[in-house]
Amino acid sequence: MDRKRVGILISGRGSNMMSLFEAVRRPGYPAEIVTVISNRPDAAGLAWAAGHGLATAVVDHQAFAAREDFESALHSALTAARVELVCCAGFMRLMTAGFVRRWQGRMLNIHPSLLPAFKGLDAQGQALAAGVKIAGCTVHFVVPEMDSGPIVAQAAVPVADDDTPETLSARILTAEHKLYPHALALIASGAARLDGGHVVGGHPVNQQAQLFSPAL
Repeated sequence: MDRKRVGILISGRGSNMMSLFEAVRRPGYPAEIVTVISNRPDAAGLAWAAGHGLATAVVDHQAFAAREDFESALHSALTAARVELVCCAGFMRLMTAGFVRRWQGRMLNIHPSLLPAFKGLDAQGQALAAGVKIAGCTVHFVVPEMDSGPIVAQAAVPVADDDTPETLSARILTAEHKLYPHALALIASGAARLDGGHVVGGHPVNQQAQLFSPAL
């Protein structure tokens, strides 16, 4: 089986990177991590990745005068590693439309809400302010418009009456760690694919029981 070559972008601890690493170690998983790249030299996830035998690289955004120059270097690092799919895992940089288009259909992100609800920052706080009873997380393809790309997979998380943004965030993060490996497996295996601006295949929201069994 040909495994898709995955590059992971991080800016901090990279807890979703860690969950993806555990997933790719499973027999038959259709992807492998070939590089972990951070825009921050002090990102804690870099040391973790290197300590677990992953190739790492730093493309420090502060070293570039223009965003386009930074993204050109990032693109070069990804292509040098022959990356086929990019997974953003807490990568705290807004990307230009030009960079996104170069990787459109090949770059995934995870967001802590049931998109299209509660885009942008503090999605958990937005959910609590709206009084919703169900929150969750979404893996989607990255497009130039923020948090607006085709949805690959979602997981629902109940909202408790006494939730704070911190407690809800922690519960959603647990779901993220299951959902992201599941969604990557769907795309890497071809079980889910882009078709006319939407993703076909995979499983809809509320079928968390299947998150442990990617459709390969």
